Amino acid sequence: MTESRRLSMLFIGFLLAAAVIGAGPYLLDTYSVNVLTRSLLYAAVALTVDLLWGYLGILTFGQSVFFAAGAYAAGLVFTHMDFTPGNAALALGLGVGGALLTAAIVGWLAFWHGASALYASVITLVLPIVATQLLYTGGEFTGSSSGLSGFTSFDISMEGWFWLAGGFLVCVTTLAVLFVQSDAGRLLVAVRENEQRCKYLGLDTSRLKITVYLACAVIGAVAGYLYAGYAMVVAPELAGFVFGTELVIWTALGGRGTLLGPVIGTLIVDYESAQLSGDYPFVWQLIIGVVFVLVIVAFPRGLLPVVADVPRRLFRSFLKRPARPVASVRLSTLDPALTQGEAPGDGPALAVEGVARRFGSLTVLDGIDFAARAGELVSLVGPNGAGKTTLMRCIADGAERSSGRIVVNGHDIGRRPPEACVALGVGRKFQMANVFETLTVAQCLQIARVRHARPSLWRRAGELHLPESAMHVIATTGLDRQLGTPAHLLSHGMKQALELAMVLALEPRVLLLDEPTAGLTKTERMQIGAILIDLARRQGLCVLLVEHDLDFVREISSRVIVLHQGRIVLDGSVEEVVNSELVKQVYAGSGHAGIQHQAAGREEVTP
Repeated sequence: MTESRRLSMLFIGFLLAAAVIGAGPYLLDTYSVNVLTRSLLYAAVALTVDLLWGYLGILTFGQSVFFAAGAYAAGLVFTHMDFTPGNAALALGLGVGGALLTAAIVGWLAFWHGASALYASVITLVLPIVATQLLYTGGEFTGSSSGLSGFTSFDISMEGWFWLAGGFLVCVTTLAVLFVQSDAGRLLVAVRENEQRCKYLGLDTSRLKITVYLACAVIGAVAGYLYAGYAMVVAPELAGFVFGTELVIWTALGGRGTLLGPVIGTLIVDYESAQLSGDYPFVWQLIIGVVFVLVIVAFPRGLLPVVADVPRRLFRSFLKRPARPVASVRLSTLDPALTQGEAPGDGPALAVEGVARRFGSLTVLDGIDFAARAGELVSLVGPNGAGKTTLMRCIADGAERSSGRIVVNGHDIGRRPPEACVALGVGRKFQMANVFETLTVAQCLQIARVRHARPSLWRRAGELHLPESAMHVIATTGLDRQLGTPAHLLSHGMKQALELAMVLALEPRVLLLDEPTAGLTKTERMQIGAILIDLARRQGLCVLLVEHDLDFVREISSRVIVLHQGRIVLDGSVEEVVNSELVKQVYAGSGHAGIQHQAAGREEVTP
């Protein structure tokens, strides 16, 4: 789909939704308009749950708190200061400001470097409990358990409130769809799929999560503000755990990761709940619960994806042909004059001085010292458990090492996180292919270029500029013919090549490769070997390679470093390593075969 067609379809959808909202009060009875006004505001908050959970991978139970922040700001100001246009603006500012402050604190606690997704969920689980208790202890000021009611609000008719709530939901949904379909919105899916890879592509994932969390807090606060103005009643239940959980349930029922699913699910469930609570006052929650369980068991993705798949499959069946992946972006080689990678510094490209890594009483690395120049391809070999992958981690992440110093392009990496090390010119390829499984080849490459090319918040770029080294990998391995193919459909060798191209798209000066030929065929190994030689000799990169196949090492390496039990036992040419008696002892007298035999094994897994 072209960009202009996508935007046109989105605009048509916006007009249709606006027309439905406009006609609503004329087609529905007064009771339905009253209930659906509330449901429309709830749906806007459920949409923020989907942005965080469905797209960013953060299961949150605390969106009710931001809704309550906006509602209580209006209730408190209108109760204690009376209603005036100035006070109305003040209440909106206080509601949004309070939600932003709360979200900033929670985001700092939940998304700090190294925090797990489970930790974030626990924090948001506690948030509604804390907020509810604060409202209970507010006494007459907050109305305690009874809340606040009877305050003066905007003089707007019921139909006007319906249009206002519906217009707000349509605008928020349209903007959300526009965002998640854009180049910037794709970052949310990338973080959800593989946050580790994002960090090693130079993305500050913690900042991204906090930014999205803050935006969702603002949406929730505005929805709560409108709710208080309409209902003229606020209660602690608006901030409670039950309401926060209901938002999650509505999102799951509608279909997370769809945006429209949670909106439709909220409207249907909240409206039917209002009906059932009158007809079946004691069992309506049980009925909703049973329906929820049945839907989750039968349709784990929610209802909307299932409903949307039916016409799509019928259309494909009618045409009698499968869907073919089509790339929506063209690739081109970046002008060398426009490259933005870290410039070569004075002295060695990489200097490792006295690096050690300890896990309690276990010492994995001890006193590692070596330097590598630009244009040099250094192979790091040794038996399993020697500390090779651990050393790679220490170079790519300043927080990994216990002591010592690492200098990249003349810059001490200190204790910088991976994304900051990338900015200094470090690019790391993992042992196992580490890509974004649900994204296409072209989209994976676009994510890799985000650090150099700021993505649009509402558009999709039609062309992607890649450095010559990355284009060389893509053309050599045939990835240029599979740009529209999802990564999970690629062969193992193609995934390895894609990850290498992604790392090269960063324009690194120091390239860390952990067994790039593991599991590849002989032809694929020869392709990768030729590429690495070109990167070192013609592109001038400093390449540090972990490898077990000594024949492969002999063909491409400038020199070889041998690690054993966390120490460097030899640093020299390939021939010196092959003929060394010490190396033969390390490999139990096996010589070449000893090292080659390790290809059947895997690198160590440190605690």
